[in-house]
Amino acid sequence: MARTSLSGFPEWLPEGRIIEMHVLDELRRVFELHGFAGIETRAVETLEQLEAKGETSKEIYVLERLQALKAAAAGARAPKDKGMGLHFDLTVPFARYVVENANELDFPFKRYQIQKVWRGERPQDGRFREFTQADIDVVGNGELPFHFEVDLPLVMAEALNNLPIPPVRVLVNNRKVVQGVCESLGVTDVEAALRGLDKIDKIGPEGVVAELAQSGIDGDQASVLLQMAQIRTSESSEVRARLADLGVGGELLDEGLKELTELLDTANKRMPGAVVADLKIARGLDYYTRTVFEVEALDVGVGAIGGGGRYDGLMELEGGKPTPGVGFAIGFERIMLALAAQGIETDIAAPCCVYVATTSAEEAREAFSVVLTLRGAGIRTEADRTGRSLKAQFKQADKLGAKLCVVLGPDEVAAGVATLRDMTTHEQIQVPADRLVEEVRQRLS
Repeated sequence: MARTSLSGFPEWLPEGRIIEMHVLDELRRVFELHGFAGIETRAVETLEQLEAKGETSKEIYVLERLQALKAAAAGARAPKDKGMGLHFDLTVPFARYVVENANELDFPFKRYQIQKVWRGERPQDGRFREFTQADIDVVGNGELPFHFEVDLPLVMAEALNNLPIPPVRVLVNNRKVVQGVCESLGVTDVEAALRGLDKIDKIGPEGVVAELAQSGIDGDQASVLLQMAQIRTSESSEVRARLADLGVGGELLDEGLKELTELLDTANKRMPGAVVADLKIARGLDYYTRTVFEVEALDVGVGAIGGGGRYDGLMELEGGKPTPGVGFAIGFERIMLALAAQGIETDIAAPCCVYVATTSAEEAREAFSVVLTLRGAGIRTEADRTGRSLKAQFKQADKLGAKLCVVLGPDEVAAGVATLRDMTTHEQIQVPADRLVEEVRQRLS
């Protein structure tokens, strides 16, 4: 059978997988530190549930069971599980999960979830058909305090800034602000305005004006919207002043502006510079109702790493009662692109930190004892078991990314010491066996 390569389904080499696990472990650590409970949902949902979200039906990978196809061909009744698809994000299954388990959950319910998702779209840089998504959400029972809309972008900023990627900035907007401006201008097709403004970085101001015109938004309306979309600052006073200069106003705008500036002021006190207002941020999915987020890594050029916002009606789509929520999702593969863009090489990617080499087969037993001691101390350690030359062992240590090499020969074993070799500088020292772990830890720190 000919081998078939499938584009859009990334598979990491061991070094990449080590980095992946380090990143995911760090995300989990920060999420749990802030009180988020980990859950995992099934990979499949009914097509009815997946399509209820609105605009994403074209992305769904539909599952067709072979047995069902055979049954249909024979004129038999299709099984009830025929209409299923792979989830394209983690929000839809989470909404179902909350509705089905509402009586057992404590509200506000804070969850994190890290799983694979699938989208049937054309693969390109930064976009895959299969990728890992990491979500955090808080949902309330009937109500959800505003402070969670401040907490989530700061939690995500903290988690991402603990990774070996460039510093991140969370861009925030409030849908009420944009809707309020549209209302003040007499623009009735708000969604068209949002879609157009959201593309300003891709098609530029002139392209946005042309796109808005196709929806009947032109002249002064388009000009003011374009000026609004170019407001980007971390200072709440500047947001207020620049919107006032546009000559727009209204109750809805005032309400959204109050929420946006409160978020900025609180975020700047807790994590200065991490959150910036960007009034072109809209988020494509239509269920966001208030605050919306996007997160970007600075000076890398990989696009948005993730995003999210406040939603109020999602649980009702699943047949539940009003359950407001706020969520933030990031794509792991975008983080990997951010790492690759910098050419980052860290200890993370090393399958081992220490390599134990021997000069002859007679030291193999002692070498294994050293390996067990180092591993017992939590140090990633490998050893030669082939009896190859010392030169070949050093080459293998380099290949594995080892920072140190412990060399054991007859003289070392007899004297109860080990030769410790720095694989970067090639410096060698002798270390007493009972101090080896301490010395290794010190040199790896």
